[in-house]
Amino acid sequence: MMSSEFLCCGWLQQLLVVLLKLTLSYAGPIRPISSSECSAQGPASYILVFSGHWSTQTFPKQYPLFRPPAQWSKLIAVTHNRQFRLWQEGALASPGVQSFAEVGLTVEVVKGARDARKRRAVGAMYRTAGISNGIGHSSTELLLQPRSPLLSLMVKVIPSPDWFVGVDSFNLCEDGQWKQEVTLDLHPFDAGTDSGFTFSSPNFPTSPPENITQITSQMPNHPANSFYYPRLTELPPIASVRITRQVRSSGRQTPLSNHILPNSISPQRFSETPLDCEVSLWSSWGLCLGPCSRGGLRHRTRYILLRPANAGTPCPELEEQEECTLHTCAKKQ
Repeated sequence: MMSSEFLCCGWLQQLLVVLLKLTLSYAGPIRPISSSECSAQGPASYILVFSGHWSTQTFPKQYPLFRPPAQWSKLIAVTHNRQFRLWQEGALASPGVQSFAEVGLTVEVVKGARDARKRRAVGAMYRTAGISNGIGHSSTELLLQPRSPLLSLMVKVIPSPDWFVGVDSFNLCEDGQWKQEVTLDLHPFDAGTDSGFTFSSPNFPTSPPENITQITSQMPNHPANSFYYPRLTELPPIASVRITRQVRSSGRQTPLSNHILPNSISPQRFSETPLDCEVSLWSSWGLCLGPCSRGGLRHRTRYILLRPANAGTPCPELEEQEECTLHTCAKKQ
């Protein structure tokens, strides 16, 4: 007959096994840290400052002065992991990206991010107000969690067919440490949904849509393009973002508003972009004036398509003349 002590010990062992199984079932399986997650201890707070550098000095060609003048849309930023992509160069634009790049609407982008947040692919979304000039600054405070250390953002170029600047999945955590400060130069991208060449082009949908591509000084390779500067190997940055980590104190912090920051941001200096003169083709030769045998002349003209700026190549002669020959003389009536 078993002793009461043995029965008591066996009962306790069984109880411990049951409790351990229950604990593991509630905790779920142990999973390794994803390659897109950060092993840093705790979140990180950042100040993001967007700066526009779009001016007549850096981008003189077809610079929009009115209806509407050069400006920037609201900024939309998302923190996320590898399971989400706001936009990607070389891929088709989502309906949300198309809507934002063409008309500046954020409804579809916000909806997509909220759906991704339910899957724990997105951490948070942030927005700033627009900037009413080509040169200016806006800012917002970011809070990044280790499970969503990637940052993506977009700002629409206004006016434009479907052009924007942005950041795609930039990782603010490296080797298990949050980065302290990062500055990223931004260049224009074409969403691939509108075929306009210039800032003020009318709506002309691209069918079928094309992939998102970066706009360069020679691509699209067409003189009518607003960013076509064949003398440049690359365009100067049209905008930039500076992301600076801040120390979070235990006291209440006042979040930054989405305003211009003229006192805290020193303007960047860029070399002037030369803009060469562009002229039309020659007109047809006019009729000869004067007798052909005694110095008769005929003329042709052309006109200026684009005036030079910033020490660009000056315009050539707009009128040309030559002596008449017998076969170019007008016949007397």
